[in-house]
Amino acid sequence: MNALESTSTRPYLIRALYDWCTDNGLTPYVAVLVDDTVQVPREYVKNGEIVLNISFDATSSLKLGNEFIEFKARFAGTAREIMVPVNRVIAIYARENGQGMAFPVPVATSPGEDLPRTSSPLSSVPAAGGHGDDDSKVVQLVSPESAASDGPEEPPRPPSGPRPALKRVK
Repeated sequence: MNALESTSTRPYLIRALYDWCTDNGLTPYVAVLVDDTVQVPREYVKNGEIVLNISFDATSSLKLGNEFIEFKARFAGTAREIMVPVNRVIAIYARENGQGMAFPVPVATSPGEDLPRTSSPLSSVPAAGGHGDDDSKVVQLVSPESAASDGPEEPPRPPSGPRPALKRVK
């Protein structure tokens, strides 16, 4: 079996990072690029994206499958069925520290399909020239404090200016 015939690594990485978050007492969030195949409450979609809390406390009947992420969750007190194709997940990360992984943004699958254009930092992560659902180009989200410095002799500097923040969507 060659690389083109193998299954996507995306669902396995999502499950691994979900486990890492829960094992460390962190809250796993997924950022999703919304289109017609994504079943989420549309009133919470902003700029064509939605961020979902997929922690044990926020969901019921969570299934992290190879094709779909499915669960039930409450939005403004109303129970909703959520179904997200795995290829529409653009990032999974811990709410508390932002550590996680971003994936290449999916490209249009049919000639007439347009993907939403956003100004979100998650959707502007370069896919390193990848096309389609090429998970060989995975980008890791790191905080400025954990980024490697030019040399081991220089201690890390605190970030200057306002810190980037993710907006919490419930």
